[in-house]
Amino acid sequence: MTMMDLAQARCLKEQLLGFARELADRYGAVTAYDVVVPGGAGLDGGARDVAASDSAAVRRASLDAVRAPTLSLGLTPAPGDAAPVDAAPGVRASGADGAYAVAVRYRLGVPAARAVVRRIAAEAGADVDVRRTGRIRTLGPRPPVASARALGETGRARPLRPGVSIANAAVTAGTLGGFVVDAADGAPVRYALSNWHVLAGSPQAAAGDVVVQPGPADGGAAPRDRVGALARWAPLAPGEHHRVDAALALLDDGVEVDATYPQVGRVSVTAPARGGERVAKVGRTTSLTHGRVSAIELDDVLVGYGDELGVLGFDGQIEVESTGGGPFSRGGDSGSLVFREDGAALGLLFAGSETGGPDGSGLTYLNPIDAVLDALGVTLM
Repeated sequence: MTMMDLAQARCLKEQLLGFARELADRYGAVTAYDVVVPGGAGLDGGARDVAASDSAAVRRASLDAVRAPTLSLGLTPAPGDAAPVDAAPGVRASGADGAYAVAVRYRLGVPAARAVVRRIAAEAGADVDVRRTGRIRTLGPRPPVASARALGETGRARPLRPGVSIANAAVTAGTLGGFVVDAADGAPVRYALSNWHVLAGSPQAAAGDVVVQPGPADGGAAPRDRVGALARWAPLAPGEHHRVDAALALLDDGVEVDATYPQVGRVSVTAPARGGERVAKVGRTTSLTHGRVSAIELDDVLVGYGDELGVLGFDGQIEVESTGGGPFSRGGDSGSLVFREDGAALGLLFAGSETGGPDGSGLTYLNPIDAVLDALGVTLM
């Protein structure tokens, strides 16, 4: 694999992004997500027969089929690029002086997609890190892993703490990522941080919507389990590219919090992902898991959001592969804060893939934490 410094790798990635989009249009490649249509299979499952009069099915199909681009391109660290012995745990040598290659991620193993990947690799003039991910979806609010099978905290937790089940009262269940305060004045107003699709969950959500802990899928209900109200979020809209899926719940007076995380204690500082970092998260479904940042600055990450929003594109994303015996995340872990082993926060977990990673259990995708905090105007507590 041919390696470049960070500036060279970014330049090559930008050149390849334009080329990939041209190829996608030329090949007519389609990325399809599960679509329920009458009289036939989903868009990626063979023949289908949708009556022209069935406008609802046609609308769902149009939302869940994205023609271009078919690839996500980012940067991946050099294999074996280790941190110096005097570095803090979880910190690697890469950065402006580290070595990188281009990361190529493709979703469907159809001939058109494979043809585009081959052309991209040839255009790069060097080997690239290519992985098939399968579909990428949010890890909520679809029904999460059942409470009885979850390894994390699905019950009522007081004081509130990172990693427990939480959600809008009209959603299922996700994860409480952490606690934040307003950045402008440092006022002692406390918020719970998670994903938009956990604390809002619908374009119809409104400020003041009740947030419960645990989430409804884990038995939470208002008013008994109310802990706060939806207060602030980064909007998501069909047809646009996004950087973050994030929202805040204003905590009710009297709700106590414990802001410590397993192994690292409090997480109050952030850092940009450079690639190769050893990371961890604590989530509602898989509890404490460990992984490695396998790619950074991924653009055109296409994520399925269901009927209301369809497939949304995200740029500048972080990818994590598991280093344990199972997946880094599963359904219900959305909203988890991902942090380095030295306690610096890197990202907010929001999506996962069907395949990929060392054991094929899927890859996890994060919004860069600084982008999340900037979008919401807050800092970690």
